[in-house]
Amino acid sequence: MTGQGTEYGQVRRNRRDDGRYPQVPGLTVAQICKYILTLMIIAFIVLMMIFTGGSMKSFEEVAGVVEEKIDTDKLVKQDGQALKRYYGLNSADYENVMLYLSEFSISSEEVLMIKVKSEQQLQQVRDAVERRREQRIDAFSGYAPEQVQLLEDSRLIVRGKWLLFVVSSDADTYVSAFNRGL
Repeated sequence: MTGQGTEYGQVRRNRRDDGRYPQVPGLTVAQICKYILTLMIIAFIVLMMIFTGGSMKSFEEVAGVVEEKIDTDKLVKQDGQALKRYYGLNSADYENVMLYLSEFSISSEEVLMIKVKSEQQLQQVRDAVERRREQRIDAFSGYAPEQVQLLEDSRLIVRGKWLLFVVSSDADTYVSAFNRGL
């Protein structure tokens, strides 16, 4: 009986009085979940900072990536005077500006990229873009419905201090290049 009782007694001695086995020292399921949740929150914060913070790259680098996609047969690079004329914005007020407009007056295609100096300027630029968009819709209404549709489908992307406005049937290509460039 001693030989049989030792094995049975060994198991019995490891149980507590309530019939459960004692916990092994180390991490519990709750602690593991807490660590996983903490890591997920940190990853979320890092991603939010990346996607809302814009970029540390130079304007020339980002503009270069976007300009690679621009069809220069249809769009012509403009200067700061064109920004003032069409948007009512002074290019000297911003860190840098890139504007491409269609060389044909019957086309509404354009690409505008601005890096503002301060985030307070973003609303001013957004308002100017919306005014320009509405003016162009009014101008094309009645005789160029495909251009009105392009304007209605235009894309306005803001990432940190960067703003991209695209009126084009290839808007997704420009937006993708912009996001990749940042």
